[in-house]
Amino acid sequence: MKSAFSLLTPIESEEIPLVFDSPHSGIHCPDDFNAQVPLEFIKSGWDAFIDDIWQPITEKGGYLLHANFSRMYIDPNRAPDDIDPALLDESWDRCKPTKYSDRGMGLIRRYALPGKAMYDRKLTREEVTYRIDHYYSPYHTQLQTLLDDLYTRHQGVWHVDCHSMKSVGNGMNIDAGIARPDIILGDKDGQSADPEFVNVIAQAFTHKGYKVVKNTPYKGGYLVSNYGNVAANRHSVQIEVNRALYMNEKKFEKNENYEQFKRDTSFVAQQLAAYVSAQVGK
Repeated sequence: MKSAFSLLTPIESEEIPLVFDSPHSGIHCPDDFNAQVPLEFIKSGWDAFIDDIWQPITEKGGYLLHANFSRMYIDPNRAPDDIDPALLDESWDRCKPTKYSDRGMGLIRRYALPGKAMYDRKLTREEVTYRIDHYYSPYHTQLQTLLDDLYTRHQGVWHVDCHSMKSVGNGMNIDAGIARPDIILGDKDGQSADPEFVNVIAQAFTHKGYKVVKNTPYKGGYLVSNYGNVAANRHSVQIEVNRALYMNEKKFEKNENYEQFKRDTSFVAQQLAAYVSAQVGK
């Protein structure tokens, strides 16, 4: 079985309590997936190349955790009980569907794309439990352990949840049909991270010429909600990057601007590392 995740550690730099995670950059589809849709549909939910784009954070003293499995198989950015009962062959009291399941994109997706059912059959409890136990939980256990260890050593920890987004929302998104900005930062309307931390990211991207908005329409998902606790000096922010900036969205390939964009995100990582280092030194 392919490992659920990969963890990249600081390279030739002193460790700082800064963790980037990319829960949707995996594309591996385990053998028991058995979806009826073509690979092209699976790739539509793939945050292609996001793990590579943010790899420079490891050169600044930070960590990068990324999933290896497809979020279409099971989604690490959903609550473990956000299970759509319509997917199952029997009732299960574990199911506590949220707005994500209502749109067909909960822990286990009902649709790959609008109106395109992922499965031609019902799933069993055992299938869902297997996915949780062997993919979802190992990812979260590693992230929680890393954040806790860094917090213990540094009395604070800063977490960046990394994503990409289609340039225009589709019918399953809350902004369907609307062209998206370059960068969206989500901090649960200021509830999951110190505003200064978020502003460092915003200013770094703005300095490089990108249009940045906060919390519209994306305020951050389960990862940000679960790991952010400002009062305890645990900060979590979500970065959504417009895919058109660095890739051909139809071919799922890097475009001619890829290397420049990676240099720009390296600058953002450098600014974040400097900010966190200063916080630790206070």
